[in-house]
Amino acid sequence: MKKMMIMAVAAALGAAPAVAQMQGMNHGQMMQPTPANPYPAAEMDMHQKMMSAMGADATETWVRKMVEHHRGGIAMSRIVLRETKDPKVRQMATKTIAEQTKEVGELNAWLRAHGKRAQ
Repeated sequence: MKKMMIMAVAAALGAAPAVAQMQGMNHGQMMQPTPANPYPAAEMDMHQKMMSAMGADATETWVRKMVEHHRGGIAMSRIVLRETKDPKVRQMATKTIAEQTKEVGELNAWLRAHGKRAQ
């Protein structure tokens, strides 16, 4: 019954093809790192932390979710640095780590300045 309800809502929203396609996928296989996609663990960690990041209001919640989003970008950039020899990608990943580390610091500074616990 629950599956039928989800399909009905998805169809009403025009998402039935995407939902049907997802139902046929083996999600366990999608989450296994491969040489072509070593990122599943970092992505899942980021998404779980973003989903659970909550504040007292929409502003604080956004700040907390963005901290986790940037940390996810840092984690993925560290992975590509281990995996690639491409100089341009290495340069971009290194720049991403530096910029997003700075942004995490700025977001945590905002939390502390507003009497909130940094994360």
